[in-house]
Formats: sequence, C-alpha cells, structure tokens
Amino acid sequence: MSLWGSKLSWMLLIIAIIGDYIVAYILAFFYPEYSHAKQVMSVLGNPKSPVAFFYNLWLIILGILICISAVNLYIAYSVVSKSFASAGAIILFIFGIGAGIISGIFSVNESKEIETIASKIHGIGAGLGFLVLTFIPLVVGVISFKEYDSIIGIISITFFILSIVLFILFIMSEKEAFQSSIIGLSGLWQRLLLASMYIPLLLISLKHIIVL
Repeated sequence: MSLWGSKLSWMLLIIAIIGDYIVAYILAFFYPEYSHAKQVMSVLGNPKSPVAFFYNLWLIILGILICISAVNLYIAYSVVSKSFASAGAIILFIFGIGAGIISGIFSVNESKEIETIASKIHGIGAGLGFLVLTFIPLVVGVISFKEYDSIIGIISITFFILSIVLFILFIMSEKEAFQSSIIGLSGLWQRLLLASMYIPLLLISLKHIIVL
C-alpha cells in the first residue's frame, strides 16, 4: 500500500499541525519564565531553555512531516490543478525546511536584542517560512472551488484574509513602540497566525480521511 494519498499520509499532516501546539504547550511547563502570550514558540528552543533539545528536535520532526505532506498534497491535487498543487507543495516545502528543519538546527536567542549567526539564520528561515505559508489558505481555497467544494473554499479564503491581518500584527508586535500594548503580544499573534494558516490544511486532511 502506497503512503501517498492514504489516510496515514493525511494523518501525518494533522499530527504536525496539532503537535505544533501541544508540544509547545507541554514543554512550557518546564520553562517557568516562558510566556505563551508574549514569546514566540521558538524561544522554547533558545540555548538557555531547559527544554531546548526537545523543542528543536520537534521543529526538525515538524519540518519532515510538512515536507512529506507537501509531496502528498501535490499528488492528491495535481489532477485538480497542477499549477496550484505545485504552488501548495512549494509553499509547504519552504515552510517545512525554513520554519521547521533550519529553525530546529539553528536556534533563536531568548532576547531579541542579542543576535548571533545561528539566530540570524533562524530568523531568515522562520520568517520566509511564515511569509509563504500565509498563502496556503488561498491555494487550498482555489483548489477547493475547483473541486466544487464551496464550503472549504469560502472558509479557506476567509482565513487567507485573516492570515494577512494577523501577519501584519505579528510583524508589528516585534516593534519596540508596541511592546507595552496588546499589539506587542508576539506569542499570541504567532499562534493565531499559525491557526489561520493551518485550519484550511486541517480541513482538507479531515476530508480525505473521512472520504477514503
């Protein structure tokens, strides 16, 4: 039995999506100074973190699962639209490698003010990964409309618009001028941004598991 297109292949994507939240939530219990609202997830992997090894290992696993899902998405949807399936696969590959594998190998520092070569590489990889993943709801939405699945299509396009707004808020949260306001809650905006990008992927994964 082939992995591609099977229920297992879509379950791997669900594990990646849900695991991204669960792993960060559980590891935070062992990092007393950590704040879900104020700090981004990757801070859990900083060199001073007591759970650095485990979180960075998770990021590498996440990246691998996302890359596998990139291939699976292309195979599943290339018959619907080769161009959009290719775009979706490329987006997932960039996110998986940049925000997953590279970010896991090169950890960020606990403080934004301190920059090392590793933290700069992490920032570039994670930043590029998040930037391209912002467009995955659009890709899923267009593919869903082409499949005449207007429900997932509308939901995905709605989340695409929301992801743009949340991405802007996430970028603004890093600015010094907003640190004392709700806009400065980087951790909150990152988690909401990820949710807006992940939910369309979660929907098509559940759709294939239920239908297959």
